[in-house]
Amino acid sequence: MDAAASPDYPAEIVTVISNRPKAQGLERAAKAGVSQHIVDHKDFPSREEFDDAVDERLRSAGVDFVCLAGFMRILSDGFVESWRGRLLNIHPTLLPAFKGLNVHDRMIAAGVKIAGCTVHFVTRDMDGGPIIGQAALAVEPSDTAETLAERILAMEHTLYPQCLKLVAENKARLAGAVVRLAPDVCGQGTLHNPA
Repeated sequence: MDAAASPDYPAEIVTVISNRPKAQGLERAAKAGVSQHIVDHKDFPSREEFDDAVDERLRSAGVDFVCLAGFMRILSDGFVESWRGRLLNIHPTLLPAFKGLNVHDRMIAAGVKIAGCTVHFVTRDMDGGPIIGQAALAVEPSDTAETLAERILAMEHTLYPQCLKLVAENKARLAGAVVRLAPDVCGQGTLHNPA
């Protein structure tokens, strides 16, 4: 929301949807004057019916891109395919390593030396879609799962709006199973570190 408030940012937030009634994003949206909707997955007998209700809200709001953040639900294949190339997610690891849940604990337990976050297009493969951008940091010897999570979250708040900007400006394009970045964005391939 902070990035989108800038007059030169190429996207605006038109709605915030959560399946959790007390999600912090709903409160932030309300304070910013952005429409918000609760679509509680518990109210639907199937994943597909829940996804259909979310899809209806997104389309009625005129959404072009869907940005998942803290949305801990597996989406149906139909939903993912209907938003192909327009559905983004952020994951608090350097994918393809440490897909799924409890990633900070798992990284500390594995003794990783470099950690970070990844913004990617969503595909049917959980946390396996084409990578738009990544940001990395050194894991400190004193890091715990909690301190590592905090440091990565700060990077996520910078990387996600930058990657959405690239997608909205057509400077990051889905090309089959990979993302092609415009030459002026990053000459190093897909690693895009905002720091």
